[in-house]
Amino acid sequence: MDKTGGRKPGGIGLGKILAGVAGIAAAGAAWMYFREKSVETPDHETLESDGAFEIRRYPSLVVAETRQHGSRDRALGNGFGLLADYIFAESREGEEIAMTAPVFAVPVAKDWLIRFVMPRMLKREDLPKPGRGIVISDIPSRRVAVLRFGGRADDRLLKTKEEELLSRLAERGIAAAGPIEHAFYDSPIMPGPLRSNEVMAEIVDAPKTPG
Repeated sequence: MDKTGGRKPGGIGLGKILAGVAGIAAAGAAWMYFREKSVETPDHETLESDGAFEIRRYPSLVVAETRQHGSRDRALGNGFGLLADYIFAESREGEEIAMTAPVFAVPVAKDWLIRFVMPRMLKREDLPKPGRGIVISDIPSRRVAVLRFGGRADDRLLKTKEEELLSRLAERGIAAAGPIEHAFYDSPIMPGPLRSNEVMAEIVDAPKTPG
């Protein structure tokens, strides 16, 4: 027995083990972060930028969407699973479809529309026929106000950011032309501090002043 109470030479202390585990976890999180940040996102034109607030113009987009009932979390989980099954060809013939970001959650009455944007290289007629519960839709070109934020997007944080977005619009004399949508850029396994999220609302073009 070591009379000094210390570990014997050549032993591995708990601190080093924990440090090694933490290092592996950090490396895994970094790999996940850069992998997910390389996923295709929709093209857009930034018309105005003020910190985390932006006004963007999006071209028309083709999306696969499913309407889900229940809370946002439940609808998002069920909808994500159904859409992932479609794009990864789990229950259909054909090739996989590349994953894109963000995943959109749009409130509709007491339900939610969960949407995956289709890769820009694929035309609507190129897409495999979706199964039950999934619809291929076109979203026309539109102008949207966006507020970017990080962290784990729970209901409380989303509500706060929705109110901030509406406040930013009110300051500019602009009204939302539709419901506030949620956009999630990362998978649920991404650590909260590394997640990127947005709340957004479609807005109408300001009327032109005669002159």
